[in-house]
Amino acid sequence: PGRARSSPVEPGRARSSPVGRPADRYDRPVTIAGPTREEALAQDAGDPLAPCRSRFLLPDGVIYLDGNSLGARPVGVAERVASTIADEWGDHLIAAWTRDRWIELPRRVGDRIGGLIGAAPGQVVVTDSTSVNLFKLLHAALDLRPGRTTILTEAENFPTDRYLIDAVAASRGLTVRVVPADGIDDALTDDVALLCLTHVNYRSGRRHDLARITAAAQTAGALTLWDLAHSAGAMPLTLDDSGVDFAVGCSYKFLNGGPGAPAFAYVAARHRSHVRQPIPGWLGHADPFSMRDDYEPADGIGRMITGTAPVLSLVALDAALDAFDGVDLVAVRAKSEGLAELFVKLVEMRCGDAGLTLASPRRPGERGSQVSFAHDDGYGIVQALIERSVVGDYREPSICRFGLAPLYLRYVDVWDAADRLVDVLASGAHLDVRFAVRGAVT
Repeated sequence: PGRARSSPVEPGRARSSPVGRPADRYDRPVTIAGPTREEALAQDAGDPLAPCRSRFLLPDGVIYLDGNSLGARPVGVAERVASTIADEWGDHLIAAWTRDRWIELPRRVGDRIGGLIGAAPGQVVVTDSTSVNLFKLLHAALDLRPGRTTILTEAENFPTDRYLIDAVAASRGLTVRVVPADGIDDALTDDVALLCLTHVNYRSGRRHDLARITAAAQTAGALTLWDLAHSAGAMPLTLDDSGVDFAVGCSYKFLNGGPGAPAFAYVAARHRSHVRQPIPGWLGHADPFSMRDDYEPADGIGRMITGTAPVLSLVALDAALDAFDGVDLVAVRAKSEGLAELFVKLVEMRCGDAGLTLASPRRPGERGSQVSFAHDDGYGIVQALIERSVVGDYREPSICRFGLAPLYLRYVDVWDAADRLVDVLASGAHLDVRFAVRGAVT
């Protein structure tokens, strides 16, 4: 028993859905074995993170399962950016760099992210994109291991990470060793200078044991560089306690910083005052306004800055991070696992004969905050769900990817999403000829 209904939003913030059909199209009785909608509602009633949903602006009727790609907009971001434009830029003009502390934003926002990833102040800076920061830290790390000839990574690493690893290795005359995820330990030989991995796999959601692998790499004499794009903000991280050397990550997924929000770079305190970054810029200089001809890197993490900070984007990110105020990331992780377990159970119980195969690890502790299913017609399934106001995304070759952002996603949302997936598969909507051609963004 149970009914699928549209998802309510915070009073006064409802707006028309940008995707899908009217939600009442699905207001129909269903009968299933297993968890009921009423049980999902009961889980929401006891959820300690339930009040956090009101910190976000969500379209009326949309079930958003793509927070692992672009997080929802937190309350207050638009107002903060508007104030920066009108009051700071508009009234204070160039004086805002000092008067409104714009010059401090990369470090100040970096420290806020540091608090979410287990990094003490002074080790994280927000600047550039994930790709640019990865390029910087690849070179910086390799400089610390002269004489070693190999960068180690895994076959399923994110494409950009692989491209940059290959390019940096080629420029330095090094070898890239690519192994399956299960082959990392055996590949940590004494020629490895750097192990570069993504903590949570973008396609399957598989999660590495960051602390154990970091320790194994360092025992072998290698440094570590982690990409935290799919884990920062979705779970507790312990970079300092785990002995991580370097890390990068984007801020527009679970950190909700907005499309194209600047990325972050982490350099452990033991490295930060002597690493050399390969893109020296004036704002990474020890005394930028001296306008000296020779480059002297800033002390500490500031040397990872290159050019002028994107103030409006940084302000948006700073405001977005308010959504984490007072939030226990242990509770975030517990809810993430609960949402995923419910979704997997519902999909496998109700769609088990429809060709969907779980592509994520079955054990909760081995995956990030997403669930992926493989299907030969996966692209059509995702598009048909979007038309039914359930927003996930698709990754080649056959992955339906569903991100679970615990701060604003509810158990009843997961139940309703599974119910609409049943409708898609039963009706054959995913086989529509319109879905034979991929969109520019999948």
